[in-house]
Amino acid sequence: MLTSFLPSRSCKRSFSFLVLWTCLCWAVFRISSDDHLIDPNSQVERMNIKTRELLGKTMQGKVENSTLSTPSLSGAGSTTESDENNHVEAVPAIDRSPKLNETDLVNKLQPQMPNLPIVYWQQNKNKKMGKNKTCAKYPDIYDLHFNNKYWQVTETSNGTFYLYGAYLDVRSKNRLGPTVRILGMINRLEPKVKTFCQLWFSDSKEPVFSKVLEYKYIWYKKWGNYKQGLFQPYLLACQLPKTHWGKAPASVSIVEHKCDVATNNLRVIYNKPEGEKKKFAVCVKGLDFPDDDLSIRLTEWIEVLTTLGADKIFLYNLEVHPNVTKVLDYYTSKGLVDVTPISLPGYQPNLPVLQHMYLKSKLNNKRQNELIPYNDCLYRNMYRYEYIALLDIDEVIMPIKHNNWADMMEEAVKSSLKVKNETRASWNFRNVYFMDEMLDIHEPEHFKDIPPYLHMMQHVYRSANYTKPGQYVKCFHNPEKALILHNHFPLGCLGGVCTSYPVDTSLAHLQHYRQDCVSTLKKSCKNDFKSVSVKDTTIWRWKDAVIQRTTEALSKLGFFGSNSDNVVR
Repeated sequence: MLTSFLPSRSCKRSFSFLVLWTCLCWAVFRISSDDHLIDPNSQVERMNIKTRELLGKTMQGKVENSTLSTPSLSGAGSTTESDENNHVEAVPAIDRSPKLNETDLVNKLQPQMPNLPIVYWQQNKNKKMGKNKTCAKYPDIYDLHFNNKYWQVTETSNGTFYLYGAYLDVRSKNRLGPTVRILGMINRLEPKVKTFCQLWFSDSKEPVFSKVLEYKYIWYKKWGNYKQGLFQPYLLACQLPKTHWGKAPASVSIVEHKCDVATNNLRVIYNKPEGEKKKFAVCVKGLDFPDDDLSIRLTEWIEVLTTLGADKIFLYNLEVHPNVTKVLDYYTSKGLVDVTPISLPGYQPNLPVLQHMYLKSKLNNKRQNELIPYNDCLYRNMYRYEYIALLDIDEVIMPIKHNNWADMMEEAVKSSLKVKNETRASWNFRNVYFMDEMLDIHEPEHFKDIPPYLHMMQHVYRSANYTKPGQYVKCFHNPEKALILHNHFPLGCLGGVCTSYPVDTSLAHLQHYRQDCVSTLKKSCKNDFKSVSVKDTTIWRWKDAVIQRTTEALSKLGFFGSNSDNVVR
């Protein structure tokens, strides 16, 4: 009877196999998890690797203290259970900065919106400011009419004003005396509507009223686009009453009737020099290269200009390739470049790519829009620099006899005074083309001792002929006299007629690096400019310095070697 309870032979075999299989699995598991049984140095090596990686990240500031965890020295390997515990206990590396209060937010926003008097508003928002309870109340910043980020709008009985910037003009040659000038675009020709400035000062709760004296048109009607309804560039002017001479307004609003509650309020910019006035500023219109990676060309151009003597380059940015943004950020951090984002006013498109297509198609609209950053750059810097040049990133004013702009301009000014003893509003430089194809024709192998990516240093063949005097020139402008600027010449000057001195080509010229002539010269380009070319190695006087600085900058930016993984391709 007892034998019936004993396991059968087959059961005994199954049980033995199960025990043996369990032991085998346990042995494999231990060997795979405790790999120090195979290599006793592996655990130490693995910990060294982890420590080096952690130290490297910490030194680079990539790991927050709160997210650092010390590797366990007791456990040789990870298990499923320990992985799960790590995920539960891990602290994600997110921004844990304390929330900013309103004052901090305002101070952070002000540099991003230099034309918005947000600091002044924040300081006075709880005060009752205005002429009286029903007249000229100070506009709340939340009630302003913004047209995209950088423009403010006011509707009048005869036209819409899109306002961009306001500036205090206390230059000695200003016949109006201390004046607030307002830069913007109006969809009317020769505006007739009477408007007023409401001028706000830090020491008063009431505005000061001043009539808009003039609408200075920053364009010639013969250039086209002279139509009602299109955005036209203007510079408005309001005098400060004599009771307020010596004071700088904090902000200004444009209204049709004195007592209107304004829908615009611009910070009045008055950038006095910090210490001694500097020598040279360069202004660049809104960059519009969404798909063209001009990062290398831009780096070389910046290094050439700073080597020649540019103290600072002011660029306005519509839309650029990400690699160009890297270059601009790099030079901004070095204090050599200032970048101001800008947009198009009104119904004009600001969507990526579409904006570029629009500007390419509407050339006169593009030219008129460019006058806003040019003149904003003038008025932001008129007290801080002796000379201001408006250049594109394919242009360089090149000294022929001298080693820098300062020595070149000293002789140019002396030469102009010998012709007529009066201070000029600008000094203009003849344009000459350095065409892409000329290098390939004369030097098919290019120059072996110059890096192939340095376009200007490689392209030393130019047209033998200059464009005609006065055509396509660029200038060094005198900010003490310039009132309104165009791409090539001042259009209006303080003290009357604008005078521009043509600098002799033996002293300097404008080197213009292009694939082809400008559209207006396309028909004559081949015969007049491409047919005869000459070698001009003037730029090689600065070759070694530019090669070294450009290569160093590109290396730091990650355009070479293993660091190039960070470059957008």
